[in-house]
Amino acid sequence: MKKVISIAAVSAALLLTGCSQVSSAATVGSIKIAQATVQTSIDDIMAERDTVDTSQMQLATGEELNRAQMRFHILTELLIEIGTKVKITVSKAEIDTRRASITEQVGGPTGLPAALVGAGIAAKDFDQYLQGIIIAEKLGQALQATGVAEDQIGAAIQKLVVDTANEKKVTVNPRFGVWDSATADVVPADSAGSAVTPSNK
Repeated sequence: MKKVISIAAVSAALLLTGCSQVSSAATVGSIKIAQATVQTSIDDIMAERDTVDTSQMQLATGEELNRAQMRFHILTELLIEIGTKVKITVSKAEIDTRRASITEQVGGPTGLPAALVGAGIAAKDFDQYLQGIIIAEKLGQALQATGVAEDQIGAAIQKLVVDTANEKKVTVNPRFGVWDSATADVVPADSAGSAVTPSNK
């Protein structure tokens, strides 16, 4: 009887895992990025494009837009993970201050929607985007303080992202492309090379 219960429990666990993978757009270690999260970003961006003049903008569409939003959510999670590891935090006040600064730069609240559309950022994701930017800036300052040359900061941060992604084992739902472990990027399936990790592995 115990053996039957054990087999049933394992089967149930496998079923739940399978359902979880299907509903996940990607995983970053133990963190799951839900398909609904990425799809909402895509849907919001498409809806927000209808509210501004996009005639002079070059905007991602289709699979390119899907990959861009998947990339955004994965890279943000990786930056947060790196920040946590080296004890870099970003406060709400810092995000609010940066948001106010950028809003002023783009012409105030009336200019912000068009700026976000042009940058491919959903309004709901703006604070998350700012969090990632501020973490990257603080990482750059910390690296420079250890002697990394200013013109090498970008490459050093990229290496941290790649190393963290490899450590955490990023996976991507095939719907969005495949994960390139060499560059920490989501790429089209038809451009897969030797550094590309199958999405379902």
